[in-house]
Amino acid sequence: MRAHGKRYEAFRNSVDRTRLYGLEEAVELIKKGPHAKFDESVVVAVNLGVDPRHADQMVRGSVVYPKGIGKTVKVLVFAKGEKVKEALEAGADYVGAEEYVEKVQGGWLEFDRTVATPDIMGAVGKLGKVLGPRGLMPNPKAGTVTFDVARAVKEIKAGKVEFRVDKAGIVHAPLGKVGFSAQDLVENAKAFFDVLVRLKPASSKGQYLKRITVSSTMGPGIRIDQSQLAAALKG
Repeated sequence: MRAHGKRYEAFRNSVDRTRLYGLEEAVELIKKGPHAKFDESVVVAVNLGVDPRHADQMVRGSVVYPKGIGKTVKVLVFAKGEKVKEALEAGADYVGAEEYVEKVQGGWLEFDRTVATPDIMGAVGKLGKVLGPRGLMPNPKAGTVTFDVARAVKEIKAGKVEFRVDKAGIVHAPLGKVGFSAQDLVENAKAFFDVLVRLKPASSKGQYLKRITVSSTMGPGIRIDQSQLAAALKG
């Protein structure tokens, strides 16, 4: 087992692992550090009461954070005709059709997100084995397969985050950076949970949000008190 450094151990010792924390309290604790020399991300992990093996319990969605995500996102848009200009004017970094399909097939992956118009998906579908495992495949449920490319690009640039439950029934999502204010991180977190709760499958029985943990990239997990979270969301 890999040993953790002194910074991590000091951080972990500041967290009471026998108790649950309110969302605001957990965020404040994360911001106090100690931290690495770079601006770490703040992330959330949620164990859901779903069985991802069943299609009707697959939880997948997206959220546009009110305070952004704290990073520059490079967007590749698969489009042609008048949609090329529309995507570029909206701020897309790369726009094209078959030429970019071929480029990605050749190993080029210098982008963070993708958008595609429906009429080009026949060609983009060839990239499923390349983009799918990396979570980069355009998807209509996430709003990234659309003719409204301007809106899709602007939302992504503004801080839109996609998430989906993994095979273990866990959803992971970034909430921002440690350098954000505590209030901004809490607002992003509330936006995330508002969407996640609405996505609860009708076939999911029992407790939906089973375990919630927030952490910085290099820090220990801090468990969240769900009763306090529910009250915060209602407020």
